Amino acid sequence: MRASPDRPPSPEVAQETTPLPPSPTRILDQDAALRLRGNGGITLQWIGWEDRGPVDIRQNGGVMILRGMQNAQGGPGKLLVEGRVTEIGPDYFILDGLVSIVDTPDEGRLCRQRRTNWRFAVTQNRKYWRLREFEWCDLLTDYIDIYF
Repeated sequence: MRASPDRPPSPEVAQETTPLPPSPTRILDQDAALRLRGNGGITLQWIGWEDRGPVDIRQNGGVMILRGMQNAQGGPGKLLVEGRVTEIGPDYFILDGLVSIVDTPDEGRLCRQRRTNWRFAVTQNRKYWRLREFEWCDLLTDYIDIYF
């Protein structure tokens, strides 16, 4: 049925959907959430474990936002991890966002992927969460660790 030039379209046609705000971070373990907020930095093994980069955790309306970076000292290598923490459990957290590795271990390498459900987990009683997707880009094994 056509709309008459004298009548506006029906409300069903004229309405646009508004995107829903992100769900609050699901915190299943308060101690783990505190460890993540008070983290001790981030590393990528190609850049080094000695000079950790900063990880900033912000809370926005119940949503935990993570942004961590590490830059090579005197070299071009860079790591960036950023996004929304969707869930925190006793030995893991889930991130929806971006992981980016540039110019390391070799200049010209570019690994950049935005996706949901990046899983970081603690294994073997270590003092860090490690990204559990090791060969997500070009079959090189990348160890990305966030310390507590």
